[in-house]
Parts: sequence; structure tokens; C-alpha cells
Amino acid sequence: MQGFWETYMKSVDGYPAMLSFNATVSQNAPDEEYGYVAFVKVKLKSPTDEGLISQEDVDEVGFIEDRLELESLRYRHGEYVGRIITQGHINFIYYLKMDFEWSDTVAAAMGYFEDYTFELGSRLDSEWEVYQKLLFPTAREWQIIQNHHACDELKNAGDNLKLKRAIEHTMYFPTPQERELFGDFIQNEEFKLQKNLEPSEEIPFYGVKFYRIDVPFYRDIDKLTMELIDHSEKFNGQYDGWETSLVKI
Repeated sequence: MQGFWETYMKSVDGYPAMLSFNATVSQNAPDEEYGYVAFVKVKLKSPTDEGLISQEDVDEVGFIEDRLELESLRYRHGEYVGRIITQGHINFIYYLKMDFEWSDTVAAAMGYFEDYTFELGSRLDSEWEVYQKLLFPTAREWQIIQNHHACDELKNAGDNLKLKRAIEHTMYFPTPQERELFGDFIQNEEFKLQKNLEPSEEIPFYGVKFYRIDVPFYRDIDKLTMELIDHSEKFNGQYDGWETSLVKI
């Protein structure tokens, strides 16, 4: 897969779904050159009880993904932007310059995988709504992605993520008054204020750093950061992430 990719979980039409998206193309979305969205929906042989991919399908699905991308490059008309695994199927999503050769592209790729059944389709999507509204994460989903990257880094360094320690957070506000009101509020939630960050050319907002003793384990930090985002919105603020020290005991 070309570009920088991210993966996360969400609910799609009320069912658990695993989404992967090409984050690199977000810098140019919507791309006027690629105005058609196209998909290939492949039925998994042995999905999990939740309708997600099992180990039995992983390797073969990887081969299908590579073959689709190879044929798309050969036809020189597609850009691979994401995939969605849900309800026992995997959907590969592309944006195309024109869609009249899409069926030929898919047929050339899926001819190597006769054991898998599939559907295909395409339509005009010049605003890239499928990418921007379905594949690309919301602010909360993006924060969870960043949380899990940070947890992975700590875990790989030998950290015991279930041990409490000081976790420092950063928040930004349009005005010093909103920052001050938030500071009063967050102290009532047992956080301690660390320092204010004044506007600069790089970040023209009023920031504050604050911390509390908490657990940085995956589900715990997800719950905490979602609560902080909720709190920030009450004061017109924007949450800017967290950091903590390594604890190996």
C-alpha cells in the first residue's frame, strides 16, 4: 500500500467495523482529478463472530489487496484510499479518474482468486464524501488512534501501562478568559494546573497544561481523553493530546 495508513475501529450501520485509510491523500482531498469512487466488496471465507477478518483469511485478503492495487496501477486510473471490514465482507475503496474500465481492473485482479465471491461498483463523488465522511476519522476517533500509538510505544519500551502515574494534558482556547474558566473547572475534577502557554506565531491560541494521577492503559486513556474533549467543548477549547513518563515496575 502506498502512502501513510492508519487503522481504527468504529460502528458502521450498527455493526462493528475495522477501517483502514490512506492518511496521505487527506492533504489533497478532494482531488479533482479523481472524481469517481469505486469499490470491490469481497466475501470473507471465515469471518469472526463479529463479522471481522479471521486469521484464516488474512494472508489471502492481503494478496487480493496487492493484486487490486497492481491492476489499478497497470490501468493507470485509480488511487487506493481505504478498506472497511464489516459484516463478513471486506470493501476495498478507490478513487478513479474515470470509471468505465473499473470492471476490467477488478476482473483482472479477482481472476487470481476464484474461491472468493465479490461485487463491484462505482459512482460520481467529486467531493470525496466517502473518504471524508466514512473513512476519515472524527476528532474523537483520531484521538483514539493517537492514544493507541502512544500506548504501543510505551508498551514496546517495557512500560506497565496499568500502573498509575502523572499524565499531562494540553488544551488550547481562543481567549484567555475561556482558558481561565476551563482552569477553574478542571481543578474541580481533581486535575492540577501546570502552566499556561501564551500565543505564538506557530500556535496563535491560549494554552494550558494540566495533569492528574491516572492509568494510561488503552481503554482507560480512551475514556479519559473522550471526557476531556467533552469538557473542552464546553469552553470552546481544543484538546491537544497527552504525555507521560515511562514506568517499568
